[in-house]
Amino acid sequence: MTFATVMVSLALDQPNDARLQVAGDLAARFDAGMIGVAAAEFAPPLYFTTGEQAQDLIEQSEAALQTRLAELERQFRSVVGGRAASLNWRSALDFPVRHVLAQVRAADIVVTGSMPPGLSDSFTVASPKDLVMQTGRPLLVVPDNATGLDLSTVLVAWKETPEARRAVADALPLLAKAAKVVVVEIPEDTSDYGACEARIADVVAWLGRHKIVASAKVEQPGQGRNVAARLDAVAADLSAGLVVAGAYGHSRFRELVLGGVTEHLVTRTARCVLLSH
Repeated sequence: MTFATVMVSLALDQPNDARLQVAGDLAARFDAGMIGVAAAEFAPPLYFTTGEQAQDLIEQSEAALQTRLAELERQFRSVVGGRAASLNWRSALDFPVRHVLAQVRAADIVVTGSMPPGLSDSFTVASPKDLVMQTGRPLLVVPDNATGLDLSTVLVAWKETPEARRAVADALPLLAKAAKVVVVEIPEDTSDYGACEARIADVVAWLGRHKIVASAKVEQPGQGRNVAARLDAVAADLSAGLVVAGAYGHSRFRELVLGGVTEHLVTRTARCVLLSH
């Protein structure tokens, strides 16, 4: 159970310190190699010109983007250079999500930053909302206030779905290094309480066969809050440094639509979250 290669996705116009620190922690814990990725595409202004003036504008803009990408490479090498078994940098003038997806085959896990709610700039940002549904790798979403990867307590948010089963399997290397693992399910209503207990008992036993000691916790149904808020409250009560969860969503024409809890975890998370779809 290990991660041999960690990929970290950097943003042009957002803080990168937290995600680099967490990615560096991952590489150091697993003696893993590291791949840094970043990309940006020229965004034409609303009122675009033509001819020689247009060409000059494109060349100047692309030169500025290349300068920024070079700055990100220097930051990447400076922060994680002494902590990874090997370093590789991959940048391009391209749409960021497309560039990450073209590189992700080389990695075991992708580290990225969280993103405030609202529309993102697809020309400069590889949105975690897009990455989580398309990478085919576990995605570790890091809030900007993180100072490292805290594995003192890991909360596994269980739900009887393929995505949750994939997430806990993807998280095995991290769970094996955690000091404490708690498997939590939040039932829909009181009639589901007994079934929840049986399900998470199976998960705890399965983890035990992987030599991971975990405890089970079934939350009381109801309590007047939505599932995302209740999950946050449980994580806070446990002082969890990491939440492991399945990512739920579906594609619609020209957009990806996430479920409410998944949307919350990639946009409002107060702690690191490992998501798998």
